[in-house]
Amino acid sequence: MRWNLRLAAANRGIWKASELQRMLAEHGLVVSAGKMSGLWSGEPASIKLSDLNIICVVLGCGVEELLIPEPDKVQRPAEEGADQAAATSSVSGSVSGGPAVTPKHRTGRSLPPP
Repeated sequence: MRWNLRLAAANRGIWKASELQRMLAEHGLVVSAGKMSGLWSGEPASIKLSDLNIICVVLGCGVEELLIPEPDKVQRPAEEGADQAAATSSVSGSVSGGPAVTPKHRTGRSLPPP
């Protein structure tokens, strides 16, 4: 997804992040300078749905104007035949004499005996 806040704001005559930050605060969304920088630059780390709702109200836009899908950037699954061949080769490789894999618990403790 592409974050499109800056263009959506510009389409409404809002040219500065500080101006939008003030408008958001008037609607109850107080955004830190660091988070506002991320929102404005186009690379927000995350955004709450409630914050997104306030941004849409302040700008008078819909979510579809702020979040632009980019389907060409999504990795497509490989063809099914190739996946099966890869899975078969990896299974046969470990059966042919490789060491047995013993699962371990995340805490580092060993598992109980079988």
